[in-house]
Amino acid sequence: MNFARVIRLDESDLEVFREAAEPGEWAIPGTFAFSNWTEVELEGKPAQEFQHGWLGLTSFGRASVVAVSAITEAERDGLADMLAFHFTESWGAPSVEAARPVAEEEIAHMVDMCSGQPENTLIVVERSLGEAGVNDKFRLIPPQGASLDVFAVHGDVE
Repeated sequence: MNFARVIRLDESDLEVFREAAEPGEWAIPGTFAFSNWTEVELEGKPAQEFQHGWLGLTSFGRASVVAVSAITEAERDGLADMLAFHFTESWGAPSVEAARPVAEEEIAHMVDMCSGQPENTLIVVERSLGEAGVNDKFRLIPPQGASLDVFAVHGDVE
C-alpha cells in the first residue's frame, strides 16, 4: 500500500508557510481546513497554505510537495488515530470515536490517490476557491531516473 510523504526539495516551505511540515511526515491534502474560507483569508502565508499546501500528519504543518512511499497497514491505522485525535483537539469533534470515520475517509482518499503509482512519484496540489467551494487539482510527476534520496530530504537521513 502507498501513501504520501512530505519531501523538501528546497527550503522555500520554511518561508512560505506559517508552519512547515517536516520531511518524512505522512501527509494528506487537508482541504477540510479551508472549507469555510472566503477571498478574505487568501492573503500572505495563509493564501500559500490554501493554494499549495499538503497537511503533515505529525506537525500539522504544510508542505509544497509530497512523494509516494510504501506504508504498512499498522502505520496507516496509526495515521487515522492521529487525525481523529487532531479533529477533537483542533476542530471540535465531540470524541475520537466520532471523528474516526471522517479521519478514515481522509486517509483512504490519500491511499486511493497513491494506489498504483510508483514510489517517488511527486504530487503537488493546486487549490482554488469557486462558487461551489474549494477545488483541488492534483498533478502527479513520475519519477525521473535518479532516486529522490539523492537530492531531496525524504525522511530520516541516518
